[in-house]
Amino acid sequence: MEIRQALPGEAETLAALWLRSRAAAVPSIPPTVHTDADVHRWFADVVFPSGDVWIADSQGDVIALMVLQAEWIDQLYVDPASRGTGIGGALLEHAMTLRPGGLKLWTFQTNRDARRFYEGHGFVAVARTAGDNEEGAPDVCYEWRPAR
Repeated sequence: MEIRQALPGEAETLAALWLRSRAAAVPSIPPTVHTDADVHRWFADVVFPSGDVWIADSQGDVIALMVLQAEWIDQLYVDPASRGTGIGGALLEHAMTLRPGGLKLWTFQTNRDARRFYEGHGFVAVARTAGDNEEGAPDVCYEWRPAR
């Protein structure tokens, strides 16, 4: 497996992976409120131009994606067929290397697997909302700060 920056021509592939991952995580997370076409446009028109997009590539197959926005992990999704294999952890460790001053992210409060994953990598819950997101679902903000 190789971690590398995504190429703009991979927007369609990443949008499809994002949609598969989101759908597989329901009901632990709410379903997306956007159409597939909207998600594909969002990746092409917003994610790539404004984000630092990284992927896990296994022999030419994109199996995970991570989007960084400054110190924020904006997106981290692993293909459902590759969950539990350490790929998400490898991307997270890569993010820690890229952002040694610390990282932040939001996840849904109901997403117990993600919460365990982030807490297992040293992230600490620092805030909660009753659903200040487009899904209207309660979420939790996590932060990671390096040991001093």
